[in-house]
Amino acid sequence: MNTNQLSNQKELFGHPVGLYVLFFVEMWERFSYYGMRAILTLFLAAPLIMGDPQSGYGWSNAETLSFYGTYTMFVYLTSIPGGWIADRYLGQKRAVMLGGAFLCVGHGILAIDAQWAFFTGLVLIVIGVGFLKPNISTMVGGLYEQGDARRDKGFYVFYLGINLGAFLGALIVGFVAAKFGWHYGFGLAGIGMAIGQLVYMFGLKYLVGVGDFLGKKDEASKELLNKPLTSIEKDRMLVLFLSFLIIIVFWGAFEQAGGLMSLYTDQKTNRVLSFSLPLIGNEIPAAVFQSINAFFIIVFATIVGNFWYKWALKGKESSSIFKMAIGLIIMGFGFVFMSIATTEVQMSGDEVIQKSAMIWLVLAYLFHTIGELCASPVSLSFITKLAPVKYASFMMGAYFAATGLGNKVAGAVGGLSEGAGEFKVFTSIFIFCVLFGVLILALLKPLKRLTHGAEDLVIPSH
Repeated sequence: MNTNQLSNQKELFGHPVGLYVLFFVEMWERFSYYGMRAILTLFLAAPLIMGDPQSGYGWSNAETLSFYGTYTMFVYLTSIPGGWIADRYLGQKRAVMLGGAFLCVGHGILAIDAQWAFFTGLVLIVIGVGFLKPNISTMVGGLYEQGDARRDKGFYVFYLGINLGAFLGALIVGFVAAKFGWHYGFGLAGIGMAIGQLVYMFGLKYLVGVGDFLGKKDEASKELLNKPLTSIEKDRMLVLFLSFLIIIVFWGAFEQAGGLMSLYTDQKTNRVLSFSLPLIGNEIPAAVFQSINAFFIIVFATIVGNFWYKWALKGKESSSIFKMAIGLIIMGFGFVFMSIATTEVQMSGDEVIQKSAMIWLVLAYLFHTIGELCASPVSLSFITKLAPVKYASFMMGAYFAATGLGNKVAGAVGGLSEGAGEFKVFTSIFIFCVLFGVLILALLKPLKRLTHGAEDLVIPSH
């Protein structure tokens, strides 16, 4: 979008209206994805009982976590070709539309109780996320001019939509799956994606000039695509790729939520209440716990976003890499509570005779949430600030590919629990995250120099 179009955008609550369109599209897409993710490992590990709506595939924990890590890795790895195709052929706007179509079909097929449908649906979801995820995030950055101090706050608003969808998805899909059967839960996730696609189609009028394909419009655009990178652009690309190491470590730890922590919740956490809840009873379904993180994000997103915004306006250290390192350290401390939880568990052979309290899970998710809010939204904004225009979607795709590698690491690390035990795994994650975060802080100055002032703010006048 050119400067004139940016200045003429219709605004709501201090942000372009297009932000709220993308907010609701991403909310429904994440409703479908996180709703499905909340029950995926539980479904795979559930005993195989023919004719029972609660029948799963009966996989072992190690098999389940390995598959989960590989699947979620591919979900995000496809963001690289999805971003590249958008940059070269489609533009972000059309790529998001295509990705949404794949996701609608993929989630819909998962409602069918058959193995061919299950694996076909997952493949289509992988393709759909690859097209949608990097490109919709790039479009958010495209709503703001360079140096606009509102950009990071805009990504916090967008991130709120992600987690509102994740909260509702895990809560509602998890409940439906527990009450009526796994495939009813999968089907509900598909309905959510269909709603998101409709929102996008009707909201395109607020996204004029955002995410359009530039490659064949004029000679200036062709020159942009063929022009070699400058030395400054190369430095910025380098620091982006280095920042992806932080992303891999962060999500390698954080994504224990959908893997090891999910299975731990199901098998070793006392989920029985002293009172009964309507429709649920007195035992909380394990999948519902994955909504806690998203709930905390809804509560704390604007608080954390405003804190960093005011922090930056005071002239204090507020670079994206600084925030990402702080977020990694805070998130790492969340695993201390998981380590404490494991000390309450008592086993008799393979049988659990005493389970841990729910409070440790809640505290772990709280720290994970604060850490995520420091690291994840700003990393998205960071890419839109530093990536050259012609590689904007590709670099966003590379970010999500790093997220995917983190998911694979999460599955591999979680799988170690069967041999090493949960206490050693959780404690090791805590120590590694804190040490790695401290190392990044020690290297902050040389890393910031590579950005060449891309994060310098235009301070609004009052």
